[in-house]
Amino acid sequence: MNIKKHILATLTYFNMFDYPLKKREIYIFLGNKINRQDFEHALCQLVEEAGIFKIGNFYSLFNNYALAERRNRGNLKAEKMLQKAERSAAIIAGFPFVKGVAISGSLSKKFADEGADTDFFIITTSNRLWIARTLLHLFKKCTFLFNLQDHYCMNYFIDEASPCILENNIYTATEAVTMIPVCGTDAFELFYQANSWTKKFFPNQYMHISSAKEIKRTWLRYAIERLASNRAGDWLDTFLMKLTAKSWDAKKRNKKKNSKGLPMGMHCGKHFSKPDPANFQRKLLLRYDKSLIEVIGQYDLSSQVKNKSL
Repeated sequence: MNIKKHILATLTYFNMFDYPLKKREIYIFLGNKINRQDFEHALCQLVEEAGIFKIGNFYSLFNNYALAERRNRGNLKAEKMLQKAERSAAIIAGFPFVKGVAISGSLSKKFADEGADTDFFIITTSNRLWIARTLLHLFKKCTFLFNLQDHYCMNYFIDEASPCILENNIYTATEAVTMIPVCGTDAFELFYQANSWTKKFFPNQYMHISSAKEIKRTWLRYAIERLASNRAGDWLDTFLMKLTAKSWDAKKRNKKKNSKGLPMGMHCGKHFSKPDPANFQRKLLLRYDKSLIEVIGQYDLSSQVKNKSL
């Protein structure tokens, strides 16, 4: 695949979210290691050929200024939400067995539309994920009393025993490299080392943890962790995993939907808890493959017509 097609592929992926990109963003999300000068030359040529469009500081597959306006509004809203998200992350990090907290989802890409949630990616102590998750979700039930539940969407957990993301694709790679670590420097160093596979998708991207702060252990947290650091704690963690999995299996069988009307589903194991890939991830990847075939096909056809006319 040549440089222009890599640029088109990058814009195609983010176009599924109606998200035009800046020049620097296109470069870091390219699927191949490319010289910066060659990249900028190819980008200019694509604009001249009307293969893509430059709208202000953004590039898009479509000449639609509304997309740029939407992104600008979303970026401004995200700036305000990120400050609150960091405070929420600090609260989450104070819970027993939590080793790392990062902002994920659209907010980690500095974008928030109307009704946006604050999503978190959480790393826990080895073999204590389900104790930590249960305590955090009991806390979340309390946030409903103050209408703050959207500030604590804790939808992805892994533990330090198995920090590698199991699905290796453009979607999970994008989510991994764009998350914003807030707490837990050591935990995210381990996470990034275990997920170096993301370089295959984004060789120009560098994951960083410069924003992460160390987690301070309170006496209460220390006492709870000591109390559960034994065989009884092992049994409790496994019991909570089975209990939670049983509950979510029932929701899936009954085809329950969340407040946004989306199917409820969770994929879990001893060392992870995350949204069921079948509900969103797989559908998105199929849509991306179909869109990419159409965009590259249209580009090839356009190139052939131009070559014949020369």
